[in-house]
Amino acid sequence: MKQILFVLFLISMLLYACSSVKKANLSLVKQGITGSVTLISGNQMPMKGRVPDLPKGLKTTVLIYEPTQLSQVQRVGTSPVYTAIATKRVASVETDSTGNFTIYLPAGKYSVFISQGAAFYANLFDTENYIALVTVEANKLTSLHLSVNSTASY
Repeated sequence: MKQILFVLFLISMLLYACSSVKKANLSLVKQGITGSVTLISGNQMPMKGRVPDLPKGLKTTVLIYEPTQLSQVQRVGTSPVYTAIATKRVASVETDSTGNFTIYLPAGKYSVFISQGAAFYANLFDTENYIALVTVEANKLTSLHLSVNSTASY
């Protein structure tokens, strides 16, 4: 009995040690993207006496691609939802339960999408039709706050 308890204790300590290493490594990221993904839904029209709903953190996957223009994706009508992306995926990261994430990336420019099942979501564009373009500089964390508002009405 003592041997079984000792083995269980060792296994639990090993698992605890591994989980704390993951958290420590995350805080060591000094270059890349850090940010959050929020969900905005429902009626967002301002109304007298109504306090607006705060965006909610979204647990999802953030996908990092090479710089991507509108001509390099298959789009659902004119919506910010895409069914295919022709550029190369560079990395991906899961957000935590509050929608926060941090990922290491080499210096450069990237397009950022949010996974929505088999589709991709991005509602930011620049003047050259690049989708959600983010620049990562050497030894810096770029802050990025993404909102999924496809189910909101304004």
